[in-house]
Amino acid sequence: MDGQDAVAGRYPAADVREQALARLREEGGRITPARRLLLDAITSPGHHTAGELAETVRASAPGVHVTTIYRNLDELERLRLVDRTYISNGPATYHMASVAHGHLACESCGAIADLPGEAFATLHDAAMSMYGFEISPARFAIPGRCARCT
Repeated sequence: MDGQDAVAGRYPAADVREQALARLREEGGRITPARRLLLDAITSPGHHTAGELAETVRASAPGVHVTTIYRNLDELERLRLVDRTYISNGPATYHMASVAHGHLACESCGAIADLPGEAFATLHDAAMSMYGFEISPARFAIPGRCARCT
């Protein structure tokens, strides 16, 4: 499975998790209880910080050390199964990799909305033609104010 094939919210979380586990196996990775718990936490709706993911995993398995969570997040990101996104000035958040999309982050209430990748087409084209630079919209958020806060 290409990490870009799993579309969070379009497929059942169990399917996305199983696809990620299959990819880990293909790459020679071990399927540990901690990895299963971490994937369960990541496939839940939303964008989660490493601390929130660690808290969720440790609620079921208190013996899992936080460094295990970080190592697994790094490995899942390396395999392009997970995207790390920087929302505002806070810590990075994680979500299952999906088709290209960006994020809108409300500076007032903290709401996060996914923005389809097509919205970045003009920016992508300009960055590529002017600088030979390919943007990764899934890794950043555009700050502003949501409709409720304006």
